[in-house]
Amino acid sequence: MTDDRYAEAPESILVEATHNAIRDLARRKLAESGGDWTGLVQGAVGASLTRSEVEGVERRLLDSGYRFAWSSTLSLRDRPEIYASADGALDDATFCFRHPAAVVAPADETGREQKGVGDNVVQFAANVIGTALYVRTSDKVLQLMREGVGKDTIAIIDDSGGTLTAPILSQFVAVICAGGTVRSHLGILTREYGIPCLMNAKLSDIRSGDRVELETSALARPVETYQTGEELPARIWKLP
Repeated sequence: MTDDRYAEAPESILVEATHNAIRDLARRKLAESGGDWTGLVQGAVGASLTRSEVEGVERRLLDSGYRFAWSSTLSLRDRPEIYASADGALDDATFCFRHPAAVVAPADETGREQKGVGDNVVQFAANVIGTALYVRTSDKVLQLMREGVGKDTIAIIDDSGGTLTAPILSQFVAVICAGGTVRSHLGILTREYGIPCLMNAKLSDIRSGDRVELETSALARPVETYQTGEELPARIWKLP
């Protein structure tokens, strides 16, 4: 209850603050109940954590002025008051991801500019080239179902994309997802469809209509590296 059983440092101040608040809440509930740890975990009467108490942890974070980063416009539309500034986020015509941790580089001898990295789901023999298209809302999916997906379209989607894009997923030449891991729903679907996919992508300044190249020939990221912290980035380039 007090120590991280895996002895790993928190990923961020937010994670540390949340963990500390939940631990403090659990300690208080346990003391008030007069019971034991098993009773708390199994939800014995008088010991279990209530929904309102856990929601109170989020409320205290927001009362401090903190706002969550978002990667799904569905979440942003449902609860805009808890997320960081989203100017232009819902306008697909002008929107582009600008991730603060995106790895970028100047143009190389062929004119390619690196605009980010992602986790490769499956290693293919060659890279994939196509035209970027943000697919971030159900309205956009319905439009593509009616009008069709253009040739060599590479979908760029939020972390809710597995369910959102399922009806048209097989029509994309590749997929870039801003969240998740290689074991996420979308990662599994694209692997089964044989569609190149980069998950957990950190992009900067790629817009719909840009020609892009994905380093799908890079090594696929093993699941265990998410626990060890080992990075195996596949690059994403914007083409001239």
